[in-house]
Amino acid sequence: MREALHVPLACARPLAFGLALVGLAAAATLPLGAAQAQEVPRATLTVNGQGEASAVPDVALFTTGVVSSGKTADEALAANSRTMTAVIAAVKEAGIEERDIATSGLSIQPQYTSPGQNSREAPKVVGYEVRNGVSVKVRDMALLGGLLDRLVQAGANQAGGLRFSLSDPAALEKQARLAALKDAQAQAQELAQAAGLRLVRLRRIAPVEAGGAMPAPMMAFKADRAAVPVEAGETTVRAGITLVYDVEPL
Repeated sequence: MREALHVPLACARPLAFGLALVGLAAAATLPLGAAQAQEVPRATLTVNGQGEASAVPDVALFTTGVVSSGKTADEALAANSRTMTAVIAAVKEAGIEERDIATSGLSIQPQYTSPGQNSREAPKVVGYEVRNGVSVKVRDMALLGGLLDRLVQAGANQAGGLRFSLSDPAALEKQARLAALKDAQAQAQELAQAAGLRLVRLRRIAPVEAGGAMPAPMMAFKADRAAVPVEAGETTVRAGITLVYDVEPL
């Protein structure tokens, strides 16, 4: 009589379980290898672009003031106040709005004698000096030359810090940034082509501080000047930008 062959179930289960573990390990290994392959850093190309834009300024700012002397502080202050009142009136009569006129400083200082080098005498007060100033913003450049003449005639004997700016600098800054961007893009194309590379994608873009509007030189005038010619010239704004590209061989 032929005997039947039986395989115990207890032996089959560990075999199936072991095969399942091998399958899971293999499945887990493939994505990990793929992820590691994706993490390989690409070659990059970094360029720095520069741009600038210019425009004629439409705003002027300057300071003017009066220096007065007197034997007493009250005398010097009274003389200064009279002249400053005339100066501020001249500014307003020239068409400058009150919001563009601001007192910039008032000081009262005693004036002393200057004893000789070997003198034992202490310096003595011989009078007082009063200084008062006002800052002026001119929004209509056509008024500037005539205003400066009015100030001289009103008694202003101090002035300086004349500078020019733009009422809307943002528009000029935007032009400068766009010029910097075009410059950087052109550099990237030129360098990549020369090196046998292709620009794959733009990885990073960042602005670079390249300086704002170029300041105008300072100005001073004397009371005996018959006229004050003023030329604003141009205001130039500069901008910079950095681009980083992923690249690959052609």
